[in-house]
Amino acid sequence: MLKLMNLLTPVKGDAAYGLYFGLSLTMIILMAVAAVAAIILVLMQPSNSSGIDALGGSSETFFGKNKGKSIEAKMKKWTWICLVVLVIFSIAFYILQLESIWA
Repeated sequence: MLKLMNLLTPVKGDAAYGLYFGLSLTMIILMAVAAVAAIILVLMQPSNSSGIDALGGSSETFFGKNKGKSIEAKMKKWTWICLVVLVIFSIAFYILQLESIWA
C-alpha cells in the first residue's frame, strides 16, 4: 500500500505531505470497506435462476408478487449503493493523485 501511495507523493518535507498521506490513507480504507460490504452483500443474495424448476415453466409465488418489499430487494439496493460509493471514492482517489493539486 505504501508503494501505491509513494507514486506521486509530494516531498516528505512539504507541509502538504501530511494532508496528502492522511487523505490517501482515508480514501483507501473507505474504498476497502465499501468493496468488502459490496462483496458480502452479493454473496448473501440468492441466485436469480431457479435451477431445474425453470424448465417446467414459471410459478407465481408470494415473493414474486411482492419482490419490491422483500429482503432481496433491499439487499440489491444496498449493493448498488455500496458500488456507487466505491466508484465515487475511486474517482476521488484518482483526482487526489494528480500532481497539479499538490504542486
